[in-house]
Amino acid sequence: MRTAARIGALASMVVLAGCAPTPAPDRASEPAPPTPAASTAPPPPACSPEGIRITELGVDAAMGLRAMGLELVNCGDRPYVLRGYPAPSLRDADRDPLKVTVIPGARPITSGFDQPPARIVLHPGERASAALLWRNLVTDATVVASNGAYLDVAPLPGRPSYPVELDGPIDLGNTGRLGVSAWKRYNGTSSTNPPAPSGPPSTAPTPDSRL
Repeated sequence: MRTAARIGALASMVVLAGCAPTPAPDRASEPAPPTPAASTAPPPPACSPEGIRITELGVDAAMGLRAMGLELVNCGDRPYVLRGYPAPSLRDADRDPLKVTVIPGARPITSGFDQPPARIVLHPGERASAALLWRNLVTDATVVASNGAYLDVAPLPGRPSYPVELDGPIDLGNTGRLGVSAWKRYNGTSSTNPPAPSGPPSTAPTPDSRL
């Protein structure tokens, strides 16, 4: 009987030991989980009070002719109407305004960008594109070459201007001329490509306004 009692007591102890909680592992010896890498991409520009955002699409260059695409997106909650040309202005590295002749349609800088404006109604999320065009020419050593380090663009003349982040300077040389194409509906992702220049830029006077 004593042997049976001892066996019963040992069995009870084994059952109790199996039910005992397992000691927690030593956390100090475990490697720390990796910290997610911080994103280095800049945040997109904020939506303006009138419900639009203007950004650069990239620059294409050929034989001294430059074309920079602009994208305007309706980031608001109501339709946005466009008809005409963007109104750009440039500042130098010291943020001082540059005197630039803005040429709607890009003549006499180049041909192929003189399509007349059409009325565009952008619903929320829809986009339009335009192009800025210029030639990097230095034809007069007495005139200082202009480099636009900062760009502001109004969607149309008379409307508020917004800063547009540049990947590089707008190197006008000493031409002092910046062409603009009319806004058109945009569904693509690539930058605007300029046409191949057919010859040297014309020097004929134009009735263009100066900024």
